[in-house]
Amino acid sequence: MIRFQKPAVRLLLIVLAGLTLSGPAAALTRSDPPSRAETSPPSWPQANSDIAADPTFRFGVLPNGMRYAVRRQAVPPGQAALRLHISAGSLNEAEGQQGFAHFVEHMAFNGSTRVPEGEMVKILERLGLAFGADTNASTSFEETIYRLDLPKTDRETLDTSLMLLREVAGELTFSPAAVERERGVILSEERSGDGPALRAARAGSAFQFGEQLPPRRFPIGEVEVLKSLDAARLRAFYQAWYRPERAVVVAVGDFDPQQVEARIRETFSDWKAVGPAGIAPPLGKLARRSPEAKVFVDPGLPNALVATWIDDPEMAPDTLARRRTNLERALVVAILNRRLSDLARSGQPPFLAAGASLGEPYRIQKTAGIYALASGGDWRKALAAILEEQRRIERFGVREDELQRVITDTRSALTAARTGSGTRTPSVLAGAIVGSITTRIVVTSPEQDFDWFEREAKTLNAAGLNRTAATLFSGSGPLVFMTSPKAIEGGEAVVVAAAREALKTKVGASETQALEAWPYETFGAPSGVAERRDIADIDAVFLHYNNGVRLTVKPTKFKTDQILVRVNFGNGRLALDPKRPNPEWARGAVIEGGLGKLSVKDMERTLSGHIYSAGLGMLEDSYVLSGGTRGEDLDLQLQVLAAYLTDPGWRPEAFGRYSALSATVHDQLASTPAGVLGRDLGALLRGGDRRWAFPGREELAATRLEDLKAALSPSLASGPVEVVIVGDITVDKAMDAVHRTFGALPARPAPTPPPAEQVKVNLPQGGGPAAVRTHKGRADQAVLYTAWPTTDFLADPKGARANRLLAEILNLRLTDELREKQGATYSPSADSTQSWLLPGYGYISTVVEIPPDKIDAVTRDIQRIAADLASAPPTADEMTRARKPVLEGIQQARETNGYWLSTLSGMQADPRQLDAYRSLVPTLERLSPEDIHAAARRWLSPDRLWRLEVRPEPVEARATP
Repeated sequence: MIRFQKPAVRLLLIVLAGLTLSGPAAALTRSDPPSRAETSPPSWPQANSDIAADPTFRFGVLPNGMRYAVRRQAVPPGQAALRLHISAGSLNEAEGQQGFAHFVEHMAFNGSTRVPEGEMVKILERLGLAFGADTNASTSFEETIYRLDLPKTDRETLDTSLMLLREVAGELTFSPAAVERERGVILSEERSGDGPALRAARAGSAFQFGEQLPPRRFPIGEVEVLKSLDAARLRAFYQAWYRPERAVVVAVGDFDPQQVEARIRETFSDWKAVGPAGIAPPLGKLARRSPEAKVFVDPGLPNALVATWIDDPEMAPDTLARRRTNLERALVVAILNRRLSDLARSGQPPFLAAGASLGEPYRIQKTAGIYALASGGDWRKALAAILEEQRRIERFGVREDELQRVITDTRSALTAARTGSGTRTPSVLAGAIVGSITTRIVVTSPEQDFDWFEREAKTLNAAGLNRTAATLFSGSGPLVFMTSPKAIEGGEAVVVAAAREALKTKVGASETQALEAWPYETFGAPSGVAERRDIADIDAVFLHYNNGVRLTVKPTKFKTDQILVRVNFGNGRLALDPKRPNPEWARGAVIEGGLGKLSVKDMERTLSGHIYSAGLGMLEDSYVLSGGTRGEDLDLQLQVLAAYLTDPGWRPEAFGRYSALSATVHDQLASTPAGVLGRDLGALLRGGDRRWAFPGREELAATRLEDLKAALSPSLASGPVEVVIVGDITVDKAMDAVHRTFGALPARPAPTPPPAEQVKVNLPQGGGPAAVRTHKGRADQAVLYTAWPTTDFLADPKGARANRLLAEILNLRLTDELREKQGATYSPSADSTQSWLLPGYGYISTVVEIPPDKIDAVTRDIQRIAADLASAPPTADEMTRARKPVLEGIQQARETNGYWLSTLSGMQADPRQLDAYRSLVPTLERLSPEDIHAAARRWLSPDRLWRLEVRPEPVEARATP
């Protein structure tokens, strides 16, 4: 969904992270400072700062140098997050080791002293953790992070999880056979991840950093190194960098923190480093440069550019004085971003989108940059506009009204964060600690942050910010990096000349803009409640207003002062013309088009300081307006959504931005197998029905605002309306707010089942040759998608649940065969889909990324695995490893407002949904191996198998850019 919301939350993060977030420019170069080889004993940053750390954490350092942080968090109950952070990433690799750090991360799941190869994930699955969702790891330039999100905090789960992290920390075995198998997995990850965006990131990094190290140390590594490394070299890298003094363990959850701290000490105190510590290669010195440009051409990329200024890093520790400096810089950038946003939303915008950011990447540069997405390939206009705004704020600074607005928005965000502090999830809290390690900031609580900001806000003034603005874009620059789908006539020299010319243009001060009143406070006379039903077992209330609007309210305490609102209206995708192009791609233009009486930018000024949002989505049977707010802004949130329902602005300039964005989308999608799969699969799985099809290139170009308006207006004006409110709210307050907004609208009809002709959708028939699509990416990239038709949910609810577990077991076997045994692919997956609305519609599917020359062999492997499942029931262990993560995932989801917002939608109109909710867990718990076997016999026959192959386009068929 397209959302517009106050940028104050991002502003706060920039301030507290020491200006390390790079916003739009991060698409071209990562901007997190790294950790390097330490020369002093490990300590937490608060030991050398005048800032006190969050008092709810227990911080410590073991005698061996390993640090830890522990905190109790009982919300949600019975859950925990464990993290192992290693301060080593690709920037610690020597020449000839490119990719070692990431390879070691993979080997953490492939055998250790106490855990045989292939058993770690199985152990965690038996405890209810799902691989990927709850069990994961990542490697970046400066760090490697291992993540375990625990569904329960009993002694067995905690002890086992800590034991596994201890194994990762110092006990990996690096079997040569395991290394060889994992090599194929990593080459698959490299292959599948390589596309226009990554190639642009590499080129942009090389341009920005020059002779400095980061461009030559992308975490995925170099293919030749990956093909030639061996177990001994990996082990040596592991021993050099996986050392107690470079490690941090974080534990947050519903447990006794003193006991968990003792377990961490017991588990990790015997860890001793092996051999000499690693010595990181030098990162290189910053070179002084004149304005330069680099143009990177790829048909799969939009015409975008970023102008960057680079200077020496400040290397300052996190102190109160540094935070004050960061605050002033961040406020200036926030104001500049508002100006850029206003330009993008103007009648004749010089660009489609733009944004400024600051960074201190790897502590080897201090950067300030402005990104712009050109409209219609007019990069000159975009470049001139961003340089004009840069010079305007540099010379004339900010206005007092702009400063007060951003202070108000920041205060609102900090207030919301402080209010919700006690209901942050363990994962979020653990992430705060992990995120502070490489940035070297002191972790502070939302309460501390609010108090600090209030003290600083008293002395903030435009004059002070203007002094900051005058030096913000200092050092070498602008360095202009541009992506383009086709060559730029004249190349880099023309771009540099255009930048120099733009820098000569005279600029004036910005002008104060009038503040509009909010005109959407009343919607008519309230119609009153006709019926109320309390559903005790789910603690929800169903209400039916006299005007036909339905309201469902569920009060929760999952997240303090969070309220989610969803408005389901109209008939959605099923009501679209199946013979005409689907206009869904442009639905964001409705939100960006604002309201009849206010544009989006006027709304943002008028409603400054309030917490609200708006998004528009499309489901099969309805459209969805959605928002998120807090208690004191619930009335406003409902007014905003009711105004979009009754008085959308339909502004041509908003649609024009989306239309311009669509001009190159086909080239972008065609550049990777995943893009082609996402583009074509929806229609292919529905017999070519255009309601699920992405429009063709010519169809996109021919679509007009009137087409979008014609598709949506009937549902907006006269479709059924259902409001769902979930969160920290009482039923009475929710009723009162809806009473004055949606409850006051003219009469709306009751929802009715879609006509038979709208729900007639056909799955493709299996058993024949594969459907084939082509992409324009690398010649060794391909995707194989398979599907076995099943049936809809209502035809066989128990069978649908059996199909879900069958897909989970199919996924286990695919992973074991294709990833663990063969090393053929990075992440095979299986899924099950059973439609609620479309009679007879459902399927069990798999998707695998592989080289094209392995498609036939992998197809046979999938067919063999399916045949095995149809020939015998799954084992008891497979049932446990499939079922427990599903059940734990359901339980965890039910502790979130988002789950209930989705689950309750439509439940009033169709009581069968309530029955489905009530039966979900009991049915899954009762399913037997024989039930899964029966489902496999019924559905997984080879004559039912439908296949889609996305293969590389022959070279001779490709047009020259």
